[in-house]
Amino acid sequence: MELNVVAALAAFHFMHPLWLLALPPLLLWAGWSFWRQRRSGGWGDVVDADLLPALRLQTQERASSPWIPMALVWALAALALAGPTWQREQSTAFRAPEDWVIVLDLSPSMKATDIAPDRTTRARYAIEDILKAARDARVALIAFAGEAHVVVPLTSDVATVRSLLQPLAPGIMPENGDEIAPALTEAGLLLQQAASRHGKVIVLTDGFTDSTDALVAAKALKAQGAELQVIGVGTAAGAPVMNGSGGFLKDAQGRDVIATLPIDELQAVASAGGGRYWPLKDVAQLIASLPRDASNPLDQNALATKLEVGEWRNEGIWLLPPLLLLAAFLARRGWL
Repeated sequence: MELNVVAALAAFHFMHPLWLLALPPLLLWAGWSFWRQRRSGGWGDVVDADLLPALRLQTQERASSPWIPMALVWALAALALAGPTWQREQSTAFRAPEDWVIVLDLSPSMKATDIAPDRTTRARYAIEDILKAARDARVALIAFAGEAHVVVPLTSDVATVRSLLQPLAPGIMPENGDEIAPALTEAGLLLQQAASRHGKVIVLTDGFTDSTDALVAAKALKAQGAELQVIGVGTAAGAPVMNGSGGFLKDAQGRDVIATLPIDELQAVASAGGGRYWPLKDVAQLIASLPRDASNPLDQNALATKLEVGEWRNEGIWLLPPLLLLAAFLARRGWL
């Protein structure tokens, strides 16, 4: 305890000491005014000094004076503005926000039921888990089928992303198809607009038909500093694809269209984007790898998020209660 008091006294100083220059003239003026009132009550200018004691009323000597409270008010105000301090408080020097762009495949094949209840529902469950881990990250959501559509741009309002995720299903997409390249390009644009240097693009898909364009788009993401993670939704054996009327899609020969999971293609795209492929069952491991702390320790932004600075805490606020109390007394009628 004694050591803490000694340390506080040794560290005591004023953050804005120039305000202390208001004290000497103020105190001199208040002292002179008090002395002048006590000496003559203001009548010394018009009454002879020999007659003044005989004319002064006895009650006048006991009259209260506002000069002492006024001097205290101004002194406390000057001290508060000077900012007395004796201890530091730690704060983060800089925290670069993480940017995650989630890309959801809503092509017709995502209605397949090789994983219960269906691929789309399981993908939404995985996104819910990712959103729970977002914390301070900004999150965007893109859905794609024949074209890409930005559902939510980058935002720190994860609750909004979660609410708009629920109604997403293949049936709401305006065009059929299964092209991922436009979605990856759109994700790159969102990250560029946010000036993100280390964004993460997380794709949940069961495959795509534009493999060549997808590789080009993935490489472009990597070139701008983003990282592409691909989650495979489905099984290698696959399942028949349902149509809009409750039946199954047929090929030209009248056979059921089986939607399999092209793991090799998904791995190739993820590798081109500087990330890796994750089976749906390993989403928890992917989430554990997302926070910035798991990145390269030499990364400048990662180091910046761990830096802390000590700032002197202004304790002048504790002088405000007595200052306001004295000011309230001075506001009484007849004091000034």
